[in-house]
Order: sequence, then structure tokens, then C-alpha cells
Amino acid sequence: MNPKISDFGTARLLDRTEGNTKRIIGTYGYMPPEYAQRGTFSTKSDVFSFGVLILEIVSGHKNSSFPDGLLSYAWENWRQGTPLNLVDPTLMVNSTIQILSRCIHIGLFVVITYPSFDCPIY
Repeated sequence: MNPKISDFGTARLLDRTEGNTKRIIGTYGYMPPEYAQRGTFSTKSDVFSFGVLILEIVSGHKNSSFPDGLLSYAWENWRQGTPLNLVDPTLMVNSTIQILSRCIHIGLFVVITYPSFDCPIY
């Protein structure tokens, strides 16, 4: 798999088989930590960006709409047991709470970074 979702502008700039770049290009907030820190991208980059997109869809806001970023806001609400604070009110009308909670859980799961071990999805 050739990662291409992490930033559509980046997908146009990089060679199809290029997996590393000396210059970090992309949109902050959609880049996984390993790319932002080391310039390495892979399928993990797509998975990370997918998680950010899920959280943006559920919240109805861009990642940059929150002072500390959408991921921080989502994690804080998840830790406090109030993940539904993240949800766009218009989604509450037609969706079940269980489905919305599952979407938030999936979005958060795929953006997890563990310094001591890799998340199984990666």
C-alpha cells in the first residue's frame, strides 16, 4: 500500500514509492507524530489521518477549530466520561448514542501513539 491520505497536497508532491522526505510537508494536525518528527510516512500515516477525519466528521469541526486541537479535546472528553460532548448536535437527531460513541472510540483508537509498543492496528 502506498500511503496517500495523510494530506492530499502531499500526495501530489511526492513520488508514488517515496516513503521518506527530508523536508516535512503537510498539514499539521493530520500528520502522524512519526512523520512530523522524522519525516517517515507509511500506512500508519493514512490510519492516523483517517482517525482525525472520523473525529472531524463526528464533531462537525476542523481539527484546528479547538485551541489545543481536536485530538486533545476528544481525549479530554473521553477521559472524563463525556465523549458525547464532542458530537455535532445535528448528528444526535438521526444517530444512536451507541453508534456515535463507537465512531469516537474508533477515531481515538487509531490516533493512539504508545512510546513503548505499537498499537495492534499499526
